[in-house]
Amino acid sequence: MNSSDIVTKKVQTWLTEVVIGLNLCPFANQPYIQQKIKFQVSSAQNLEQLTEELEQTMQTLHKTPSDEVETLLFIVPRLLKDFYEYNDYLEIADQMLENNQLTGIFQIASFHPNYRFDGLVSGSVENLTNRAPYPIFHFLREETLTKVIDSYPDVDAIPDNNIEKMHALSKTQIRTLFPFLN
Repeated sequence: MNSSDIVTKKVQTWLTEVVIGLNLCPFANQPYIQQKIKFQVSSAQNLEQLTEELEQTMQTLHKTPSDEVETLLFIVPRLLKDFYEYNDYLEIADQMLENNQLTGIFQIASFHPNYRFDGLVSGSVENLTNRAPYPIFHFLREETLTKVIDSYPDVDAIPDNNIEKMHALSKTQIRTLFPFLN
């Protein structure tokens, strides 16, 4: 197994055990079962290479029908290890969507091993909802997102429900589900 496969396997485990397993995103299970989630591991060694890869990924995803790839997790194992650097780069990624006229077609959800919601301390359990083994830019198709949100009974309750789920986890469960934090 090469390093890219190892990275992908860790993210797949996180997705199935945390995101789907805890039902943090009630919309993730269907595309996972249908094998319409693409995992792409960046090989970038610097931010310039990352920007090139990310832009190419956006363009390729745009050309790919949703019945082939519904959503894409762009994983960055070598760069953006500092959360604040990642968060700053997220603005660049959003600007790339706009520059490529993909705003309204895709949106990016963000995940990071040190994710920290504004106003919370680093150790707050609420941050776990967006913590992943590596920095991840999750590309979601707006059209699909609109459909699933419109069909979900109480989409506004998802964040609060997720916070409750994180608070209900024991320390042992947290260590098991988030081994990359130890």
